[in-house]
Amino acid sequence: MQTVNTDSAPLPVVEVQALSKQFGTVRALTGVDLQLRKGEVHGIIGENGAGKSTLMKILAGIERPTEGHVLVNGRVEKFTGVSHAQKLGIVMIHQELNLVDELSVAENIYLGREITRFGLLDRMAMIAQSRNYLASVSSAIDPGAMIRTLSIADRQIVEIAKALSCDASVLIMDEPTAVLTRREATALFGLIDRLRASGVTIVYISHILPEVLRVSDRITVLRDGKVVTTLDETRTKAARERDLASLMVGRPMAEYFPERHACRDKVVLSVSNLTVPGRVHNVSFDVREGEIFGLAGLIGAGRTEAAEAIAGLRRRTSGTIRLDGNGIAVASSSDAVRHRIAYLSEDRKGLGLTLGMNLAENMTLVSLPRYSKVLLSRSAQETAARTHIDRLRVRASGPRVICETLSGGNQQKVLLAKWLEIHPRVLLIDEPTRGVDIGAKEEIYRLLQQLGDQGMACVMISSEINELLGMCHRIGVMRAGRLIDILDGQAATEEAIMHVAAGVTAEAT
Repeated sequence: MQTVNTDSAPLPVVEVQALSKQFGTVRALTGVDLQLRKGEVHGIIGENGAGKSTLMKILAGIERPTEGHVLVNGRVEKFTGVSHAQKLGIVMIHQELNLVDELSVAENIYLGREITRFGLLDRMAMIAQSRNYLASVSSAIDPGAMIRTLSIADRQIVEIAKALSCDASVLIMDEPTAVLTRREATALFGLIDRLRASGVTIVYISHILPEVLRVSDRITVLRDGKVVTTLDETRTKAARERDLASLMVGRPMAEYFPERHACRDKVVLSVSNLTVPGRVHNVSFDVREGEIFGLAGLIGAGRTEAAEAIAGLRRRTSGTIRLDGNGIAVASSSDAVRHRIAYLSEDRKGLGLTLGMNLAENMTLVSLPRYSKVLLSRSAQETAARTHIDRLRVRASGPRVICETLSGGNQQKVLLAKWLEIHPRVLLIDEPTRGVDIGAKEEIYRLLQQLGDQGMACVMISSEINELLGMCHRIGVMRAGRLIDILDGQAATEEAIMHVAAGVTAEAT
């Protein structure tokens, strides 16, 4: 089946027509239309559960549509799998990179498509060709290096080189900067610009709206499995972050962050001369009732290590911790729980949640004694879980839903519920909105404010400086394991924080 191009515009590289996808009784996509042009960066945004991942999996050959068509260069194609999509030039780079640590760069680039000569693996040819593909993205990575020796940013470049080796004309990037530093992200944006100039079409999926505005020529907004709108080049250039957020959630968003309420004078948490060998050096700070105290700094500054030491997850060689004026001993996570100190790890999938368990089991994991006398009461667990599901607006049909089936934002809410079970006096929260859509971010911010209004003290670690500025009463800036300065949250600026974090002295004006 061939379509006819009735106007003078060139055919889209990929076109989606009336695409729908059903999973059992759940309709993930409904009547989606989308056009991807040659040499453009097309942003795809939407809340968790909006259908972004499903749509991209269909384009990459991972899923098949229930209804509708995918056209490649004007021809209807019914993908039989990932390799079929790749042969047609569509390659997806997943958020969790699909590389084998124990193989070399070249072996990964040609994995499943190895070059052979006389029936034997031609490693020299693979290395030579890989070097060419890496050079095409301005990378000097050694093709013979083992993947395990590379940084996350370099591994991502290997994934891009691998895609180009498949003659990719359409490159789908899913949350590409989620684990990159700001400098690495800037380098990636430069690479995207070069790929676009060479004629490669890039689909850019991200929850970080300033990035989407930075790289995209056009932007398509999804909500509840449907296309809300596609912004053309003019509208994309004129759009603001707030405009995109309003389109995503379907309501006006005057401001993401709630109005900052004054905190009280009483000190809840006092940390003095905290030292973790090789990581944290003589860090001291206080957090008052109702205060959100931010910790800023570059990667490796010691923010997470300091929080883990307070939560009993890291051994400290010196330092005292006082709670409500009383010195406490916190040598383990159980000690922290007993003192109602909650720590939400930045690694919610690895350390925060047990993804194979259901919501009720995850939410009550640190408070099990409350639900067991002789035997564990499943009904009591589920009753508690329903309360949290309603309070936090978790998008799930009930407490027996398996956690790994939820979106990132809803998983973060489950993690919050797990720690709210201990009625925390102190909440240490690390990267609270990483991988979370804008609607869920707003809900998390308001929940933190409500907890503060109830007298809880919060320490927030975030790599999003805008988040710290919007939420925190004061911001401590760390560098090389030391707390260098504490800035007023309302008066601080992004530039001031970065100057302290990077050790740069601002020029006098």
